[in-house]
Amino acid sequence: MNRLSPSAVTDLSDLLATCFQQDALTRWMIPGEQRRAELLPGFFRVFVELSAAFDGVLTSPDGDAVLLFLPPGAEPDEKALDAAFADVLGEYADAMRTIAGLQEEAHPHGAPHYYVSFGAVRPGRQQSGLMSALLGRVAARADAEGVGAYVEASSPGGEATSRRVGFGLLGTDIALPGGGPVLRPMWRDPR
Repeated sequence: MNRLSPSAVTDLSDLLATCFQQDALTRWMIPGEQRRAELLPGFFRVFVELSAAFDGVLTSPDGDAVLLFLPPGAEPDEKALDAAFADVLGEYADAMRTIAGLQEEAHPHGAPHYYVSFGAVRPGRQQSGLMSALLGRVAARADAEGVGAYVEASSPGGEATSRRVGFGLLGTDIALPGGGPVLRPMWRDPR
């Protein structure tokens, strides 16, 4: 298990919250800007702690970039996760459940793979290759184990970074209801 100090968990959660404050996915989930700013650190803390429990947290040496993932065979406690999100998100938990349900429908089953959930680079350091390097480390692990890797890109930048590391589109886009944003499922075969 990748043991992160409480301050590291907070720092990474805050970095993710900052980077995703204006992301279409989080804006759909929590429409009010002030409320979103209040809730996102706790939301991302759940993901950081989950990924850390499966040794699925990568950071750049300077801490300006983070990538969260789950390795093949990771089986989170779905009931505990749902309770954690309900506690953190309150009235917005149903929006998270909608996203998770649509993601589950699109998720590839049957082939072992790494699942990349979130990645973020501190503003001012974006487009400097940090995310490509972290995603490349996950791809290298997948290649060494002979398994695939899966990601759902929520932005054009995330899609472009994933393509640079060898991911291609998989299936159809995940469209959130009510004219919400689109997630692009992407897959990378082992090399």
